[in-house]
Amino acid sequence: MITLKNVVLRRGAKVILDSASVTLNPGEKVGLVGRNGAGKSSLFAMLNGTLHEDGGEFYIPAQWRMAQVAQDMPETEQSATSYVIEGDVVLQAAQAEVDAAEASGDGDRMAHAYMELYDSGAHDAPARAQALILGLGFKLSELDNPVNSFSGGWRMRLQLARALMCPSDLLLLDEPTNHLDLDALVWLEAWLKRYQGTMLVISHDREFLDAVTDVTVHIESAKLTRYGGNYSKFEDLRAEQMALQQGAFNKQQDKIAHLQKFIARFKAKASKAKQAQSRVKALDRMEKIAPLLAEADFTFEFKEPANLPNPMLSMQHVDFGYPPPADAPEGTPPTVIVQNVSKSVLAGQRIGILGANGQGKSTLVKTIARTLAPVGGEIVEGKGLNIGYFAQQELDVLRPLDTPLEHMIRLVKETTAKGQISGQGTREQDLRSFLGMFNFGGDMVKQAVGSMSGGEKARLVLCMIVWQRPNLLLLDEPTNHLDLATREALGMALIEFEGTVMLVSHDRALLRAVCDEFWMVSRGGVAPFDGDLDDYQRYLLDEAKRLREEAKLAANPPKPAAPARTKSAPPAGKALRRELEQVDQTLAALQKEKNQLEQRLSGSLAPSDLAAGGKRLKAVNEELARLEERWLALSEQIESTIA
Repeated sequence: MITLKNVVLRRGAKVILDSASVTLNPGEKVGLVGRNGAGKSSLFAMLNGTLHEDGGEFYIPAQWRMAQVAQDMPETEQSATSYVIEGDVVLQAAQAEVDAAEASGDGDRMAHAYMELYDSGAHDAPARAQALILGLGFKLSELDNPVNSFSGGWRMRLQLARALMCPSDLLLLDEPTNHLDLDALVWLEAWLKRYQGTMLVISHDREFLDAVTDVTVHIESAKLTRYGGNYSKFEDLRAEQMALQQGAFNKQQDKIAHLQKFIARFKAKASKAKQAQSRVKALDRMEKIAPLLAEADFTFEFKEPANLPNPMLSMQHVDFGYPPPADAPEGTPPTVIVQNVSKSVLAGQRIGILGANGQGKSTLVKTIARTLAPVGGEIVEGKGLNIGYFAQQELDVLRPLDTPLEHMIRLVKETTAKGQISGQGTREQDLRSFLGMFNFGGDMVKQAVGSMSGGEKARLVLCMIVWQRPNLLLLDEPTNHLDLATREALGMALIEFEGTVMLVSHDRALLRAVCDEFWMVSRGGVAPFDGDLDDYQRYLLDEAKRLREEAKLAANPPKPAAPARTKSAPPAGKALRRELEQVDQTLAALQKEKNQLEQRLSGSLAPSDLAAGGKRLKAVNEELARLEERWLALSEQIESTIA
């Protein structure tokens, strides 16, 4: 087990832990939670040996193997599969020992080395690695692509796959869902539920924590408090504690009064029924999330839109995609990802946009946001449509060299030019005050955006959206860099928003709280999704399973029946068939020998026999691989001669 007893941990002058104690038992799945800067990552650094305690007692079993996600960006021309296989340090050590044993000529050593290699799973390592890669959202065609050919987010997924590939007794995961779409996140949850070791995870995704943890450790005021149960259970217990604190209770009253007023005003109106129902849900959750809202660095709300066109927009036979590259030959057609969409977006709708990775969710949102032009068809906007767009990559809407104040001044000019000013303060002092509401105070208003953290950039985008008083919110993964408290503040603000919301997110708690209906983007189209998020998760797991099966078939294709001989077959075809038959017979014999060798090596043998058997097994495996490639080549040649 892991024990901390009166541990003191410092980073520079800051005390991270002060006489903190906690015990974690083998096999427990632990969620580590606390405000940003509370010391979660520092505690991980102590567990992995990067930091050492400054006082007290810290114990972790010396024999435990540890795995964690490397934070550096990989730079290598290795294939994705080879790179992930290298994450299995046990297998790598066994292979290195085989190489050393063969070089030494020591029969005893070789025998043991071959057995270790076999026991470490060398025979199925590529299949295990590829199952991880596919589960995390890669395509079959990308398994052998060089690591350097992928973008930063996808390379970080490969780092996660390497950590999962490594046999471990302790798994440390720091924000493992940051670069994942919902389909990959659901697959990761299923994988972690099967993990047999002890796990500690830092995450800002409440549903992910609920799904994979059974213990919660809270860092607060340099102390560690252990709670039995997942994140929701922890939240309930903390809410009970804070209900005793009158200050937290008072913070809720204005919010509750506002929600109750909205419900009373609109509950009887059919046109507002769904929105009123959303507020009822929010009211039910107010008591539960009081601790988080009290901890949030800031809370905010969207102002009532100046007008609500209905419909907001109408799409008629629209194709979504990308124009041909600037250097493409003349006449190159555009790339179409989603096609022939005819739908209307109405005032007050709250639409969650679902779809597996790569199906076109962001392309759809970018086109509605006017960042991309439709490839075909027509989008008709309602009069007075005012879009607030949160891009998945904040720098799509931010300029790295500009300051928050410069962003706001430019926004004022653009909004004025469009004639969309609707009561906002436009003087510099008004803008400074507005930025201050989003924690951009003092010198931060003049700090270059490029030097800010992901959370600060996300906060600035939210500030700019709120200032515009939009009536249509297009949000593409808005929670990627937000902590749990700020996610809850965003959720509450969206629930109270009186306009239309279109939301792409892997945060299921946000989707459940905000959205009343779902659109599914898949197979080149958009259709209503009639189930709930639990149905969608089952669909994603089935899709992941199907991809794994395809990968297995691609790695080990079934041998087709030998084509019937025909009198008209050319002489070259006959020779190829004869060779194919010979290869077939040799493969069968080698496979039989391999099975016998593996059975023999698993028994009790003299060292010299073990060494000889191990050498022969390695040679048989190499010959099998060579002949399988030849078999495939011959089959293709025979098919081409028939065609």
